[in-house]
Amino acid sequence: MRRPYIAGNWKMNMTIEQAEQLAGALVDGVSADTGVEVAVIPPFLAIPTVARVIEGSAVQLGAQDVYFEKSGAFTGEISAGMLADAGCSFALVGHSERRHVLMESDEIIRKKLEALLGQGLNVILCVGELIEEREANETEKRLNIQIRAGLEGLSSDQMKNITIAYEPVWAIGTGKVATTAQAQDAHKFIRNLVAEIFDRDVADAVRIQYGGSVKPDNAAELMAQPDVDGALVGGAALKPDSFLGIIAGA
Repeated sequence: MRRPYIAGNWKMNMTIEQAEQLAGALVDGVSADTGVEVAVIPPFLAIPTVARVIEGSAVQLGAQDVYFEKSGAFTGEISAGMLADAGCSFALVGHSERRHVLMESDEIIRKKLEALLGQGLNVILCVGELIEEREANETEKRLNIQIRAGLEGLSSDQMKNITIAYEPVWAIGTGKVATTAQAQDAHKFIRNLVAEIFDRDVADAVRIQYGGSVKPDNAAELMAQPDVDGALVGGAALKPDSFLGIIAGA
């Protein structure tokens, strides 16, 4: 059985002091026997502070992005090795804001994924469609392109280190939420596609999170769907009560 996985993406929010306080509240509220895997993804500058606060707790630490080169003249970038050294166990790649605001290509996202795996880190690969694609019934077409670009050519063993996050771009930070049926249909399509690329065992084992205006009042219903294995949480992860409420829903 796949253990639910809830990750809070703090995006470009909070001072270091605020991040420290939020991390402390989560450490107090999340126990090792909760049955849910919990992670936080703070801004780069807050990673060392959050790492110190959550050390020894049930809360994991990730990064919002990574660069694919190991080192060199890449001003402003952060390597996978640096993230590991700072205490991160995983990073996001392909978040919708990286794809559609910062215009990252599938090729760049794949390079970042490989850099993380090469450093022994886990990956949350984010995929999802725009509203125009949803309205044109092209959701599956877009997911097929993004997932094949991200995963084809990897080994089954490497897939053990990858989580997929389905983010309908039209539902991120908008207050709109995919219906449970829409979320389940997309997650089922993704799982069947993973089975096609690898095999059914790999597909049955991979965790697929839902990301798109997840809140305490809809978390339980979304995660009761058979192919929804957790959530990648944005705005609701910025306050301990709402984030803990989502964890409880899982």
